Amino acid sequence: MADGPDAKKAKVPQAQDFIKGWPHPDMLTYPQLKQDLKASFEAFINETGCINGLNYGDKENGAYMLGTPDFRQALATFLSEQYGKPCDWNTIMSTGGSSMGTDLCVRMHSKHGDYAVCEGPTYYLAHDMMRNAGLNLLEVPIQEDGMDMVALEKVCKEQAGKIKLVYTVPVHHNPTGVTMSNPKRETLLKLAKQYDFKIVADEAYQLLNFAPSGVLPLFYHDDPADPRVFSVGTLSKLVGPGTKVGWVQAYPAILKPLPDIGFINSGNNPVIFASSVLKQFITSGNLAKHIAHVSAELAKKKNVMVEELKKVGLEPNNPGGGYFVWLKAKDKRTGRSGKGMSLEADAFSDHMRLCFAWLTEEQIVEGIEYLKA
Repeated sequence: MADGPDAKKAKVPQAQDFIKGWPHPDMLTYPQLKQDLKASFEAFINETGCINGLNYGDKENGAYMLGTPDFRQALATFLSEQYGKPCDWNTIMSTGGSSMGTDLCVRMHSKHGDYAVCEGPTYYLAHDMMRNAGLNLLEVPIQEDGMDMVALEKVCKEQAGKIKLVYTVPVHHNPTGVTMSNPKRETLLKLAKQYDFKIVADEAYQLLNFAPSGVLPLFYHDDPADPRVFSVGTLSKLVGPGTKVGWVQAYPAILKPLPDIGFINSGNNPVIFASSVLKQFITSGNLAKHIAHVSAELAKKKNVMVEELKKVGLEPNNPGGGYFVWLKAKDKRTGRSGKGMSLEADAFSDHMRLCFAWLTEEQIVEGIEYLKA
């Protein structure tokens, strides 16, 4: 029978917010996480040593410029288990997330007028950190297995000693989802020695995997006798962005200068309290369980997004971890535009980055239907 004038009209798909690189509130409020965090907070309050989390330091260890020894030791043990490789707590500095870690590495291991090299495209706000430090920025392409090393060496030769930093997102790259291959990691370290630059590896998604990544942090490719690498990690993408607890992993010779900056010299390590209240969450095994939960939930959302995009005739990448899908756009753009993710402003203006973490599966489906409509 034909529809009458009062028949319910078909729902028109609505645009959805694929821009926010945030986790959905359900990931932050599910009962097990609340229970585990409550236990960690209570453990902190009940410990006789909790005063250390409220002070600048203690008599035995001095000021906690690199972070509290208890937290750094707990994190190092956890990372050792996650990576299957030893992690010495003396190679760890606690930070206020990966952005602070990146900023410290840039500011303390370069000077105004130096040159830094990034991938194109890359995490666009990293450009701001380097420009704020007075650096000149250069760019090389990213390939299916990571940064173009031939292009990087060419730039290093052309700039003859001016390159002091290389910034890379070597695992589940933001925005492309690419993971740098192990051979390229070895090449990058060889170039760092040959051309005398440091490497800032933004590894915010190192622990957020949908399948084994096959790579370890770049730190594990470094040479302790001639260290070059800062592996920058965070709990922001694993527990919640408001956590603002992260770390830098590097050999002591290049790690120890990081706190020698005004706001830390004056105020000490900024996450003494926040890291202390999370210690039991880490040592209890609950953080590892939470990461497994988050990874499984996000893998499902990613799969939905990739399949739905293919149905509407788009060609997304299929990332093995992280928060984002990257693709060449058509007419409609509901994700973050690729414009500005390269030093050449319009280089990726025909691309967009879609976040699958922020929306429900139903919203993802509707949002992609909108792209088709």
